[in-house]
Amino acid sequence: MIVRQTADAFQLITQPDHAALAAAIMEHSVALAAHPRRASVLLAVAEHDNGWSEPDAAPLIDPATGVPLDFISAPNDVRQGVWPRGVARLADDPWAAALVAQHAIVIFNRYRSEPAWTQFFGEMETMRHEMVQASELLLPELLADYWFLGLGDLISLTFCNGWTDVQTFDPWSVRLSGSQVFVSPDLFDGTAIRIAIEAKEIPRRACRDEAKFQKELVTAATTSVRGVVTSTPS
Repeated sequence: MIVRQTADAFQLITQPDHAALAAAIMEHSVALAAHPRRASVLLAVAEHDNGWSEPDAAPLIDPATGVPLDFISAPNDVRQGVWPRGVARLADDPWAAALVAQHAIVIFNRYRSEPAWTQFFGEMETMRHEMVQASELLLPELLADYWFLGLGDLISLTFCNGWTDVQTFDPWSVRLSGSQVFVSPDLFDGTAIRIAIEAKEIPRRACRDEAKFQKELVTAATTSVRGVVTSTPS
């Protein structure tokens, strides 16, 4: 779950919705236009967070603050459990599944030396190996394709979270200003891409009753967060 905080509300965006937005953005990538594996790459981008469907349906509350836990602050067992499930759901397209396994390995790399994550990395690397073998392609090709997923994820996350600090995915930088996301170097041949995502909005307050919060979320009003993705002006 992505949790945006306004002055008086929590805006909750599901991880699968964020991933779908990432794919809608990357569809405009000039580099992907004639790519031989375009369909699989876009499927991976669109579905890379499908394993979050279950946790997002019943978001947890931080008992200390009464604030909903987002995808960064969720417990380890939740964050680790998302990825084997997500990769397995894409097994009919092994290349897409392998890209999602690679994504899990990359985004959690900072935990590589921690014992609590050893089994997770072993499982993800095994699943990635199996999916690459099933695709009849090679790991270097997977690593070459991965940037589409990594960058698309970062652009969408920057917008959905309202991050205002410059985010980097070498050699790209991603910057949110107001409702505009600037990407440099230009990925979209100067195109301004209009984007929108739905968020459930509930009053901003401490809530330590998870069941009550989850019930309130079901009937919460929906708001549309809108913006534009474009290249950084020169």
